[in-house]
Amino acid sequence: MTATRELTKNQALVLGALSRAEAPLSAYGLLDQLREHGFRAPLQIYRALDKLMEFGLVHRLESINSFVACAHPHDHAHGLIAFAICDSCGAVDEFSDEVVEERLTGWSRDHAFRRAKTTIEMRGTCAACGAQ
Repeated sequence: MTATRELTKNQALVLGALSRAEAPLSAYGLLDQLREHGFRAPLQIYRALDKLMEFGLVHRLESINSFVACAHPHDHAHGLIAFAICDSCGAVDEFSDEVVEERLTGWSRDHAFRRAKTTIEMRGTCAACGAQ
């Protein structure tokens, strides 16, 4: 986030809740957590989430219809963002992979496909849950 970009109160509250969360949160989960701060309707949450995603501070995990704070908000040089989502504990690891990104870029070039965004979501069991 650049110094010139100021977050509204609602955006700051939503980002704070996601940053403190131990697992991804749905919009309704955020609403439940933030009611005491004056949130009354899902639309308030969705508006804040839309701006936070636009700013690159939050990601939507489409496979589980939830949101996470960006693990690397100042490093958006990668065109590919990947997530490993644990089905047992809900932990999410965010990463990028240059080899995968290069392969997708090559495929896009070869097929005259203009990628706007690439997000990969892997579902499975994290190391901690796998060791139990």
